[in-house]
Amino acid sequence: MVNLNIIHKNRSKKYNNLVIPATRSERIFDYFNYFITAVLALSMVLPVLHVLALSFSSADVVNMSGLHIIPKKFSLEGYRYILKSKYIWTGYFNTILRVVANTVLGLLTTMGMAYPLAKKKLPGRSMFTWFIIIPMFIAGGLVPSYLNIKELGLIDSRWALILPILAKPYNIIIMRNFFMNIPDSLEEAAEIDGANSIYILFKIILPLSMPIIATVGLWTIVDQWNRWFDCLIYIRDTNKYVLQVVLRRIIFETSVEMIDAQNNAKMAISQEVIKNATIIVAIVPILAIYPFIQKYFVKGIMVGSLKG
Repeated sequence: MVNLNIIHKNRSKKYNNLVIPATRSERIFDYFNYFITAVLALSMVLPVLHVLALSFSSADVVNMSGLHIIPKKFSLEGYRYILKSKYIWTGYFNTILRVVANTVLGLLTTMGMAYPLAKKKLPGRSMFTWFIIIPMFIAGGLVPSYLNIKELGLIDSRWALILPILAKPYNIIIMRNFFMNIPDSLEEAAEIDGANSIYILFKIILPLSMPIIATVGLWTIVDQWNRWFDCLIYIRDTNKYVLQVVLRRIIFETSVEMIDAQNNAKMAISQEVIKNATIIVAIVPILAIYPFIQKYFVKGIMVGSLKG
């Protein structure tokens, strides 16, 4: 036995030390991939660094041409200026309210639709599934959506930003596929013990479904944080604007009124400083949590792979 272990150990060492050198074409291909990846990374990082540097720079250097990745004449005036604005804080509140409402209600709605569709004994299951899949490829369009919101009396209401996108077809299909991977024997055992459907869903299915719930929830958070177009169409009251609409007005309309300055004539702060500082304030929350949730985005690609 000892001799066999020694032989096995020596073979393992020889196998582990075996290195197959890469061919020249493989090395060239690897270097090419490294180069492309580096270029793509720089194309994404440099604009953010440029905006960050300008947001911390003084007004007299912001209008200078060229790429800046280090602040020149460090200044916090831009941040002091916008953080005193009631529109910025109101936009934050409206955005957070929208994110929380859509995430909580959206998960409940999505689970409520996905769970029955995962059951083979549901009459007309294929038909209902196709009713959900078809809108993924053929949408109603902007005008019909606006008319629906108008007829429902939701114009200038926060519900116009919540109700139309509570249950996304893609999320329903992804969650349905996950539910289909849960063994039916678990539910059958619970039914034998006298459990009803509600108990099975909340006490058995949901605890087992935390990975897909986390994935869909995080998708919803990122999506809702970045949404602005529907608010621009449906909302008239500036006190109900989400942060991204406030940001858009500052960037594209250069509206000094949105900054709520008392003495605009006396302010020596460049509009460019204000714009860049506002961009950083808007993206910091999602940038701060993204490194921690990135694994869920990758996992979500596989967790809802199609079945049956």
